[in-house]
Amino acid sequence: MTRLSPHPASPPHAALTAHARAARQGDELHLTFEVRAPAGLLRLPAPAARPAFTDGLWRHTCCEAFVGTPEAEAYREFNLSPSGDWAAYAFSAYRAREAWSPATTPRLHCSPGPAGFTLVATVPAELLPAGGDWSLGLSVVLEDRAGALAYFALHHAAPQPDFHARAARCLRLDRKNAP
Repeated sequence: MTRLSPHPASPPHAALTAHARAARQGDELHLTFEVRAPAGLLRLPAPAARPAFTDGLWRHTCCEAFVGTPEAEAYREFNLSPSGDWAAYAFSAYRAREAWSPATTPRLHCSPGPAGFTLVATVPAELLPAGGDWSLGLSVVLEDRAGALAYFALHHAAPQPDFHARAARCLRLDRKNAP
């Protein structure tokens, strides 16, 4: 697990931590996010009766993955909520969103506990950039009970939280090393 760093603009919560791991298995992406927080600090969404595509998940507690290839401007964004809801977006370049209706869904499971949560997700090949190596940005948005948002990521590339920045996609998963 790699520790995600809080953005300097995030509210200070010394006891709040976020870690993430990404692994490539063939053309699937496996993600694990672990968040630890003092009991009662985080506002977690209730489990969805029927998890579904839901826009705007990043406005609340949400785990995110941005996946591109090192040589292309295009990338995909995946929002994964502890509720089980999800969103997937395609971009042709920095924040240039394309019309895209995913034909399949990521599989995710969240285990909430008194001191945080663990979210595990598998993103199927059909949702990911085709071929080649991947460059990833992993991030977490955490909402506290007062409604304040804290932003955690592998790398913060701007003075304001911006997970779309190409420089934030600093983790590389090579196709040739995938089992």
